[in-house]
Amino acid sequence: MNTEQPQSDQPCCQQQQRRTFLTRLSIGLSALIGLIITLPGIGFVLAPVFRKPKQQWRTVGKLEDFKVGGFVLVQYEDPSPVVWSGVTAKAGAWIRRASESEFIAFSINCRHLGCPVRWVEDPRLFMCPCHGGVYYEDGTVAAGPPPEPLDRLKVRVRDGHVEIETAPTPLTLTKLT
Repeated sequence: MNTEQPQSDQPCCQQQQRRTFLTRLSIGLSALIGLIITLPGIGFVLAPVFRKPKQQWRTVGKLEDFKVGGFVLVQYEDPSPVVWSGVTAKAGAWIRRASESEFIAFSINCRHLGCPVRWVEDPRLFMCPCHGGVYYEDGTVAAGPPPEPLDRLKVRVRDGHVEIETAPTPLTLTKLT
């Protein structure tokens, strides 16, 4: 009789278990590293959805600086600047004194691609120098590529000073293709 026992599959099974363990470990560590790399990007994209932009009232001039019927260009500091933003933290608005107690303010940024619009007195229009956008004095689109009217800002008079409620510069609604 043959006293030899058949070889055990033990070394082969151990090698297979080790290989499976190392494969799963590699996949798990790769997924963890991928998540760590991707997480800041996901946070950057989703942060505006969950964080409401801060708005502040900014004084832009004295009541007597604004004539009834005329537009005045005012500058103020953007409410969400970073320390190193320098001159880019400045934003602007066109303010019109419609009557003794009523003010209308528009953001200076064109709603097409954000270029600064200028007020032209003779035709009484806002003109965008970048792509030919034109707005009426009430901020509605007269011609050109802007998809919507100029952004309106809230205005109030407090202690003889005109204040506007600022918000971060509005993003364009134009889809880049």
